[in-house]
Amino acid sequence: MLKKEQIRIRDPFIYTDRENNCYYMYGTTALEKDSIAAKNTFSVYRTEDLENFSEPKVIFDGGKCGFWADRDFWAPELHKYNGKFYLFASCKAEDKHRATHIFVCDTPDGDFTPLTDEPITPADWECLDGTFWVENGKPYIVFSHEWTQVGDGEVWAMELTSDLKKANGEPFMLFKASQNPNVSSLTGFKDAYVTDGPFLYTEDGLLKMTWSSMYKGRYLVLDAWSDSLGGEWKHGGSRFDFDGGHAMIFETLDGTKMISLHSPNTANDERAVFYKF
Repeated sequence: MLKKEQIRIRDPFIYTDRENNCYYMYGTTALEKDSIAAKNTFSVYRTEDLENFSEPKVIFDGGKCGFWADRDFWAPELHKYNGKFYLFASCKAEDKHRATHIFVCDTPDGDFTPLTDEPITPADWECLDGTFWVENGKPYIVFSHEWTQVGDGEVWAMELTSDLKKANGEPFMLFKASQNPNVSSLTGFKDAYVTDGPFLYTEDGLLKMTWSSMYKGRYLVLDAWSDSLGGEWKHGGSRFDFDGGHAMIFETLDGTKMISLHSPNTANDERAVFYKF
């Protein structure tokens, strides 16, 4: 078994498995030393108490199936939909745009396979951190259009077909990073504003989102809210005063609402941290 503090991970995503009385932790784990660059595998850790974890189990190896991407396997998220388990994750290749690809499996810790040959995000966009949301019975992917291509990073949504295999309409923008006054330009770059890790949930009759950006060199967890995906998005300040981000919300087996993120945002030192939400 591994203690939480022994696991280097970015973007930790927790899936609560009530049927088997355990949790699964996914995230960016195939990390290169001294870098946020990653190799081409996704793994999962099983835990019953969020402190002691199994050894990692590889659930997808891009080098064994001729997959289009060969690096930076980032930020996998697990979502159960229509009886199947779907992994939404970011991938990259030298001659390909960074993109979100969807993978599928019958179990949360089995061997995942690509749902389609091509990624789901727009082919000519630099995209990452796709997440899943269902609104009025319709499935959507919500993702970041990366600052590396647009300067002022953006969060977009796109309806999917019921089988999640392709777009069911044009993508539409929710907001730009600079619309939140608590965000500053990425250190060393002029007019470069980051949008990372959107995650959606409902609370108090509103659609809410946690997402991450930068403020004077510190990684943030930020709040946004609207009455719907296509509504007007409003913005709140930094949720924490330390260097950490890419958060998601989950419930423990006893119903306690928690937030998961990695901190600090420094290569080699990233660890999963959990707080009551």
